[in-house]
Amino acid sequence: MTTVQTRQPVKTGNRVKNALVFPGMGPSAFAEAGRFMVVNPFARKLVAEADDVLGHSLFDRFQKTEGDYSVPAQIAFFVNCLALAQWAEAEKGIDPAFVTGPSFGGKATAVRCGALSFADGVRLTERFARCLDEFFADYPEQVATQSFARTPAAVLEEILAELTAQGEEFEITCVVDDDFRMLTLRADRLEWLERRLRAAGGLPLYVMRPPMHASAFSALRVKAAEDVMADLTFRDPTIPVVSDQDGTVLTTGEQIRDLLLDCCTRPVDWPTTLSSLRRLGVGTLHVAGQDALFGRVGVATQTFTVVPANPRLALRPRRRPVAA
Repeated sequence: MTTVQTRQPVKTGNRVKNALVFPGMGPSAFAEAGRFMVVNPFARKLVAEADDVLGHSLFDRFQKTEGDYSVPAQIAFFVNCLALAQWAEAEKGIDPAFVTGPSFGGKATAVRCGALSFADGVRLTERFARCLDEFFADYPEQVATQSFARTPAAVLEEILAELTAQGEEFEITCVVDDDFRMLTLRADRLEWLERRLRAAGGLPLYVMRPPMHASAFSALRVKAAEDVMADLTFRDPTIPVVSDQDGTVLTTGEQIRDLLLDCCTRPVDWPTTLSSLRRLGVGTLHVAGQDALFGRVGVATQTFTVVPANPRLALRPRRRPVAA
């Protein structure tokens, strides 16, 4: 006889507040995201508004353009995250006390908190995506970000010491959990890094191109300030934002603008962000978007009740009450 084990509810005590989380962007299948865009009423409305801003069909470009991080894919992810937040708030009556968004999720965060209009959020997302492409097209060397799990800090220190001894430049650009990080380095060192991680018992995952969140990209921050942000108006948010970089609570439009620019040069620190939310009395995280990472790691699931809001759940047929 097979025993089915169920996850025990997380004990949140007197932490009764909700936080809305917009996840970082990862590879995702078009089929599910695309179907959500044409079926879900919240998504259909936002897609139509995005089309007006862009001057073309977002769905068509998303369907026809290859690449997990293409410009249309980034805009579609941004739009879907906001639509999923609207769906979750309508379906579940969520009243978020705070908003946060690790990495790419900062763009949707800026709109939902009230600092940016949706139209400016679309412009921001499109411009930032093109800005990244232009910047790294002219970058003097190929750089990428390797994500990896099951690698304790002591083991990682040994690997980083070897890279230092080899004269390599690198940066930890995202801390996801105690044993889960992302490392940015020269792309021709990725194969060595993967072998070294596996030999130490680690688990290399996906590679991100273009990379982000490294101090070496200060010129990207300057370019983004000029090419992306120049004519965008940032208002003071109506919902406080918790920084994904250091857990600081942000309450002004200028702070939200700086948060988005700083994502070029400052690493994501998810454990510190969640520690801040816990101190602020948050017990439940509502994760709005296709997420295979930030809402699933132990630092989130062991401390908070995590409620996903993704296209699969939003497309699930609603059960009708049985007639008497």
